[in-house]
Amino acid sequence: MASQIAAASVISESDSYLERLRPFVDDTIEKLGSASFREDPIAGRKYSRATSIISSAYKRHGAILEMALLERLKECARLRVWTEDDFKLSHESLNRARVSERIEPLLVTDLPYGDRERSIRVDIIVYDEEDESLRSYNVKRGNGSYDGGKRRMIQEDLVRTDMLLTDYGRVRGVAPASSHAHIVFYYGLLSIQPPLAIAGTHLDPHFNFPVVDAIERVNSYFVQRLHSLIENGG
Repeated sequence: MASQIAAASVISESDSYLERLRPFVDDTIEKLGSASFREDPIAGRKYSRATSIISSAYKRHGAILEMALLERLKECARLRVWTEDDFKLSHESLNRARVSERIEPLLVTDLPYGDRERSIRVDIIVYDEEDESLRSYNVKRGNGSYDGGKRRMIQEDLVRTDMLLTDYGRVRGVAPASSHAHIVFYYGLLSIQPPLAIAGTHLDPHFNFPVVDAIERVNSYFVQRLHSLIENGG
């Protein structure tokens, strides 16, 4: 009886999770379906439309992965989870990143937070109340490669975030014992290397909390709606 109750609770939580994400996916599908496209002379209307939808879906899918991970992590009782739209990158962090020939010394450097050379969006910030760690995550599909210039920009922003993250935590009212900045390449093609980068297959042990199965439920719903849009128009 107890096992049946526990199983029902898991199913209920899973359904609740998908219901929270469903409007976000539905809105994405609606935007994909309403977008205009240019008919290609050799593809015709049908295939031009399908190509346009798929191309746009690749770009929008990253936001779905981000939201799915964010909402799943919020279900873990020991984690405090939020998004930061205005993370300030300081002048000193830029100078350190540009001068240093290796990133390893920078990843053990803590700088004061508050000065703004420019700001970035950080998709997910997680404070673990058990081990008092503070971690930041940007989320990418990771199913393709970036060119060298883009990889350098991503790595520089991550390293600068890492140097500022501990003091950022203090500004937000937590006292992290450790802090690390990461980027998630969900499908495993890492444009930069660990420890900054994390593949999707490593997320469950990384968080010590199951997230991938939940994300895949959202992915399945998105794929279902996307295929229906392409094949049936909705």
